[in-house]
Amino acid sequence: MREELEILMNRRWVLKAEEKELYYRLRDAAGEIRKFATEKMGCQIIANSLLIKMEKIPAVPEEWMGIREFTSREEYAFLCVLLMFLEDKDTEYQFTISMLTDYISANMPAEKVDWTIYTHRRRLVKVMRYAKTQGIIQVTDGNDENFMEDQNGQVLYENTGASRYFMKNFSTDIMSYSEPEDFLESEWFGVDEDRGIARRHRVYKRLLFSPGMYRSEGTAEDFEYLKYYGRRLAEDLNEHLDCDLHIHRGSAYALPQEGSRLGIQFPGNNAVSDMILLVCREVRRKVEEGIWKAETDEMILVDQMEFERLLKEVKRTYGNGFTKQFREMQEGEYVETMMEEMRIWSFIRVMEKDHMVGIYPAAGKIQGRYPADYAGGDRDEQ
Repeated sequence: MREELEILMNRRWVLKAEEKELYYRLRDAAGEIRKFATEKMGCQIIANSLLIKMEKIPAVPEEWMGIREFTSREEYAFLCVLLMFLEDKDTEYQFTISMLTDYISANMPAEKVDWTIYTHRRRLVKVMRYAKTQGIIQVTDGNDENFMEDQNGQVLYENTGASRYFMKNFSTDIMSYSEPEDFLESEWFGVDEDRGIARRHRVYKRLLFSPGMYRSEGTAEDFEYLKYYGRRLAEDLNEHLDCDLHIHRGSAYALPQEGSRLGIQFPGNNAVSDMILLVCREVRRKVEEGIWKAETDEMILVDQMEFERLLKEVKRTYGNGFTKQFREMQEGEYVETMMEEMRIWSFIRVMEKDHMVGIYPAAGKIQGRYPADYAGGDRDEQ
């Protein structure tokens, strides 16, 4: 069951039409998976003739949990209207992009979309390409490049039927919601209970759906659960997902073992991971030397300009070992890229109103250094 559980944890769903053998394999294991997923995490397993899916709703929503391919709110709006358009359409229903643009123009909550503007067409194409990669639609005929260049360009799509399972089905009417906080207060996140089943679900989700679980975020009582049930939780994670549980004063982590294939792991085999490891080393050095001090919750608060100076110092010191892309990157772009990547991995939290950066304790758990023969100024051993 372990491998099947990892697959459902890692992926949105498995479509029968695309991966029939894997689909049936997961269907056979669904009963055992459902027991762990529902009892421990509060995640429902959806299994039907079209697909199999684990409904993964985080206990604490975080900025990086959005769709990374999207860069504007309009793209999210287009996706929602696309799902509305497909909701009452049969599987294998075919439609042209002009049919969809007419529907979007009539149903967008804001002002009417002007399809003569290239930016709008490009954003819609980005949404359609994303929908295709997710298995929501298929391209039957035409090329979306034609529509991107000219509003009269046509593309023919086919509905797979999977769109009905993309969004969570709500048991209450959400039309009265006007702010993201409304969802937090609803049963969707279930944060209104601090004990019992709801609390257990939150703790498992916080550990498995985020890089780390922090006392300073979410419900403080969740750390009490770790105090009393940490050993049992550690056994569960080890048995079902090949993860080790690390609990500290202000943070906790589910760390995959060497054979685990759960989620996207850090560090990856890429230049950004290497650079983040070097930054974490410098953060740790500043703490050890007393320049920066950790708060009682293990967080480190520094002025944003000071943190950006640290990033620049890392590039100046180790830049000879960076890839060509980052060696030649403008300083401002480099800082922005590093801040974004560290934010996504929950190494930092940027508090823009206060012009401060909060450095999470995860940054102190790992560090990197170049080997002794590195020519950029550092001579420590790997």
